[in-house]
Amino acid sequence: MKNIGLLGARGFVGKEIIRLVLDHPFFEIGSIFSNSLAGESLEISPSKKLVYKDLSINKLHLNNEDAFVLALPNGESKEYAKAISSHNPEAIILDLSSDNRFDNTWTYRIPELSAPISSTKISNPGCYASAMQFMLEPIKLIVKGYVHFFGVSGYSGAGSKPSPRNDKQLLKDNILPYSLVKHTHELEVRHNCYEKIFFTPHVSEFFRGILITGNFILSESQSAEKLMDLFDDFYRDHELIDIQKDAPNLQQVRHTSKVIIGGFDLDPELNRLTFCCAIDNLLKGAATQAIQNLNSAFGFEENLGIL
Repeated sequence: MKNIGLLGARGFVGKEIIRLVLDHPFFEIGSIFSNSLAGESLEISPSKKLVYKDLSINKLHLNNEDAFVLALPNGESKEYAKAISSHNPEAIILDLSSDNRFDNTWTYRIPELSAPISSTKISNPGCYASAMQFMLEPIKLIVKGYVHFFGVSGYSGAGSKPSPRNDKQLLKDNILPYSLVKHTHELEVRHNCYEKIFFTPHVSEFFRGILITGNFILSESQSAEKLMDLFDDFYRDHELIDIQKDAPNLQQVRHTSKVIIGGFDLDPELNRLTFCCAIDNLLKGAATQAIQNLNSAFGFEENLGIL
């Protein structure tokens, strides 16, 4: 069994990781850290409870876990990663924040688009960035110019710390645009997949799920059927990714680890392709990929404990 330590266990993604680790045949939770829940207990099984440890960096008491998952707000991971490396240089560290996605000393990895991991420092991709790259990767060699992405997320993507983007009263019957230029996930896709993209994110009143629509100009004439076949072939061996004729909707992906891509439509006069991608931002956009990446790092089958 591999012991997993989780730093930031109170948040939405942290809770999903706890659930997935408990369902995994070869993972177990060794320690959990949270400032707000420190001293409280979590029932792992009828015969086992874990006590939340203090997350304060100056009070951090680490065990010799096989891996540590950092489910912390952006800007807070680096000092914790340093503390873990000093305590246990051989431990795998997986960072869910954006802090290390542009750092070449960390392995940035989208499971279905990447080679197996040979590193102990893993940077998990962002939720929007994952969906955009699932859309881009099969066709990036036949796309020309700028790609435009329009995304809508549930308010869980803003985290549990109160902000306008998770204010239920403000979001009621509403949709809020934010970070319309140089959103961190736009920069992430530019750095890791395709440089010429524009991304406009929005948040709405539902809790979880992401739907992205992409507009692409193709370098050569194609049919919608041929492009759908291209995606089918590209993702044929990846059980979590489904390609369909109709545009996906959030009800299809919520509380699942699925990626659903569909709605392929073409304007032949402009060689303009439009289609959509839907994922659950807390699962395939975060926790599921964390488990897939840990599986890879430990040499397990990538979808173990997920399917």
